[in-house]
Amino acid sequence: MNKRIWDRFGRDGLAKNSLWMFLGHGLKIFVQAGYFILIARALGPEQYGAFVGVAALIALLAPFGGLGAGHLLIKNVSRQRELFAEYWGNALLMSAVSGSLLLGVVVLVSRFLMPASIPWMLILLVSIADLLFVKGAEIAAQCFQAMDELQHTSMLTLLPSILRLVGAGIVFMVWRHGTAVHWGWFYCGTAIISCAVAIALVSVELGAPKLALWRIPRELEEGFYFGSSLSAQTVYNDIDKMMLARFSTLDATGIYAAAYRIIDVSFAPVRSVLYAAYSNFFRYGKDGMAASYAYAKKLLPKMMAYSVLIFVVLFATAQIIPFVLGKDYARSVEALRWLALLPFFKAIHYFLGDSLSGAGYARTRTIAQVAVAIFNVLINLWLIPAYSWRGAAWSSLASDGALVLAMYTAVLYATAREARLGVRFSAQRVEQS
Repeated sequence: MNKRIWDRFGRDGLAKNSLWMFLGHGLKIFVQAGYFILIARALGPEQYGAFVGVAALIALLAPFGGLGAGHLLIKNVSRQRELFAEYWGNALLMSAVSGSLLLGVVVLVSRFLMPASIPWMLILLVSIADLLFVKGAEIAAQCFQAMDELQHTSMLTLLPSILRLVGAGIVFMVWRHGTAVHWGWFYCGTAIISCAVAIALVSVELGAPKLALWRIPRELEEGFYFGSSLSAQTVYNDIDKMMLARFSTLDATGIYAAAYRIIDVSFAPVRSVLYAAYSNFFRYGKDGMAASYAYAKKLLPKMMAYSVLIFVVLFATAQIIPFVLGKDYARSVEALRWLALLPFFKAIHYFLGDSLSGAGYARTRTIAQVAVAIFNVLINLWLIPAYSWRGAAWSSLASDGALVLAMYTAVLYATAREARLGVRFSAQRVEQS
């Protein structure tokens, strides 16, 4: 029986890759839960809020590291594998150059955007980690994603969490009431190790990088749209934490961030399927928007059903948070219940967004996401000063709901446009995949 099930997974590429990513994310959930509990307890809401505020600021710029080179790699290599070495080399170069420039930008603007109580060293350490080394490890994982070898992608996404768990354990045991800077040193160190291992593994398994500088200028615009899309995602996912640190209190930031972390963990199974399906969206997207959308509709019902289930579970079990994280996080119970509907919205707009990107509508997706990101910032400027973390929760629900409507409208528009132009696709090919 078990052999028949495993053989079925082996024949179904998406199922096999989703399984690998789910196993990786499943282990990652437990590992992340471990280091999250250790760090939350070791730092307390205020120091944890300081770290989250800094990470949220840097996350706004991090997607521009590499200028979308990793996504260009997936798009082109998933269609023509012989291009791997060139896109691998270009991605590493673009990541190093753009990451260094962004590091300088963060150092210059952080004092204007972050509270003076947050140490400069913390900002520098998290910037080095997220803008240079986390990005390098991410591109390495995308190499295996493009090749449909997601067992390696799964391993590389798990590795940083394992190293952070070790670091969090050291912080908890050595300092007990440590500072965000203590954690910053370990956070940066684990990022460096993860990046080195990831680049070495790709070079051994898939081949050494090779530069093809002539490709970079003509793909900068599309890469910029990928980067802008990811940055917009970061705005409506994370800017509320930075704004809480700036306009409310670090304690409120920690309360809200703890609840949002649980939402991220609960979304891991959906994210696993998104990872596994991403390169397929580009393959189907060669046949147009209708083909890419048909592939999304094939996957969405089960993901939506899971999201409804997780809403019920999170709402019913939220009261255990203080027993796990400590009584200082008691207000995270209410925050989690407000945020529990987010996985449902996210499942819908992520799959619709990937169908747009796969069919060559990255610009359309980016415009919709940037519009929602601006909306998110504007309502947070009103809601956070007035209602603190509750306002941040309300703005998150409003923004993700708006994204569902925006992505669905964009998909319908693109499909209708192609129908007028006579673009055709094989529905049978999607059904048989």
